[in-house]
Amino acid sequence: MAKKHGKKYVDALKLIDETKLYSPKEAVELVKKTVVTKFDSSVEASFRLGINPKYADQQVRGAMVLPHGTGKSKKVLVFAEGAKAEEAKAAGADYVGGDDLVAKIQGGWFDFEVCVATPNMMGKVGRLGKLLGPKGLMPNPKVGTVTMDVTKALNEIKAGKVEYRADKAGNVQAMIGKSSFSEEALLDNYIALVTTLIKVKPSGAKGQYIKSVTLSTTMGPGIKIDVLKADSAK
Repeated sequence: MAKKHGKKYVDALKLIDETKLYSPKEAVELVKKTVVTKFDSSVEASFRLGINPKYADQQVRGAMVLPHGTGKSKKVLVFAEGAKAEEAKAAGADYVGGDDLVAKIQGGWFDFEVCVATPNMMGKVGRLGKLLGPKGLMPNPKVGTVTMDVTKALNEIKAGKVEYRADKAGNVQAMIGKSSFSEEALLDNYIALVTTLIKVKPSGAKGQYIKSVTLSTTMGPGIKIDVLKADSAK
């Protein structure tokens, strides 16, 4: 059975020429006009990359701080003890602890969006792998969430740090802001993300790297970007 879309979605779709590949600037202008929610929608960029993530030399994963942030304040949990726990509290962590938080999570509590841990705590945090892993919450040194510099980690997360990771099919999806952002801010964030993905192109990736790019808002229609202009601010 074909999915039936609401009137707002249908009206938004009419604004998009589905046969056209838009420039990043055009896509950003259009994505603000195709919001279908009453709340401040997230704006996401979706990339299909010419990689095969099952090979070690074709992994794409990391984190970056967007120039204008994400417009979303995230709840951060920090696994730390002693002086590092005090540092985390001072830096604005929402939850800080050790065994107490491990037990709480094992009991089914997940009232946080990002998890940071000092290296010495990973022995304990490792026990939560099957719980945190599937939710994308497991601390990882590759994205800066396993670190002794908890202040820096918290500052970056609160400032608008986003993680990007290719799935099994080579797709990367990341938030670039909110629909309430100015076109300039969304475009800056988008270009920063594309530039980062190009910089981290795996050595094993052959042929065309960026195969497709689509912008969309929460529950909104997709707007296809011309991959030949993917990193252009025009």
